[in-house]
Amino acid sequence: MIARLMSDHDDVCVLLPTMNEAETVARVVADFRDAGFENVLVIDGGSTDETRSIAREAGARVVEQSGRGKGQAVREAVRHYVDAPYVLMADADATYDAEDAAAMLDPLFDGEADHVIGNRFADMRPGAMTRLNRIGNRIINLAFRAIHREGYRDILSGYRAFTRESFLRLHLTADGFGIETEMAVECVKNRLPVAVVPITYRERPGGSATNLHPIRDGGVIFLELYRKAKTNNPLFYFGGAGAMATAVGAAMTAFVLYRYFAFGISHEVIAVGAVGATILGIQLFVFGVLADMIHSLHREQMARYERTVGGETPDRASERRESDAVAGRESGDDATGSTRRGTAEEARD
Repeated sequence: MIARLMSDHDDVCVLLPTMNEAETVARVVADFRDAGFENVLVIDGGSTDETRSIAREAGARVVEQSGRGKGQAVREAVRHYVDAPYVLMADADATYDAEDAAAMLDPLFDGEADHVIGNRFADMRPGAMTRLNRIGNRIINLAFRAIHREGYRDILSGYRAFTRESFLRLHLTADGFGIETEMAVECVKNRLPVAVVPITYRERPGGSATNLHPIRDGGVIFLELYRKAKTNNPLFYFGGAGAMATAVGAAMTAFVLYRYFAFGISHEVIAVGAVGATILGIQLFVFGVLADMIHSLHREQMARYERTVGGETPDRASERRESDAVAGRESGDDATGSTRRGTAEEARD
């Protein structure tokens, strides 16, 4: 068992995105190293304090990201600086517990999941999250479940474990705190097996300041959820916009009718706008229905194709066929060469 744990840990890179985390980064790095994780990578977003030097002294490998934002840091780190097959991602603010690392990684090692999300609400300590943030998290998780039809319980959790191979399959573009939301959406879109693991979430130590701005970042996350619905749930994406346009048209119509029957005042311009808004809303809703039908048909065809090729993805099936073709040509060349040599020898005899 000990040998297996050491081997598993050798295959894991602990990824810590940082930005002015001098108060806590040494403690976080030390906790993971004490838990047996020697490969700790700190990718820093241009801290103005001593975060990088403190992390190096604590034993972490430190690189400075080329851009800005947590999302860009994670993408750059996994694509260019991580060579381990498994990645354990956490924040460097000491709110996550290194003792939960084994539970986070078990679903990956057992082949049950390609992506693991730590559920902070399972054991959230007092003071770990403000009431505003708690309400916002609940609303976002409900919205995610309604839009993307999956319940991951805590899509904003920064404690993640995933295979590097599965991460590279995700189409990620978010630069800031929307990266967690985008990862969850992409897992649904790519039908990756996801496991949710209960973890402990602690209050930030005194002296450390959060980089999260609830209103601004919450708005970004909601926009990311809605934007991603375009390809994952087009009925919601276009139907939502259509419902809003229809509601505006209905309100304008009600106003025009009220003013006309109550006071005999006609509002021709507003009436034209009401008709236009209503027609636009209906058209968007119909377009959403058609797009949803196409999306459902596409998913069915992809599932059928994957079953046909024995569970392989189209890319892997194509690679396998090319490899088989090359091997066939090589073996064919060898056979032809042997035949020719045999014929020549018979002729000499």
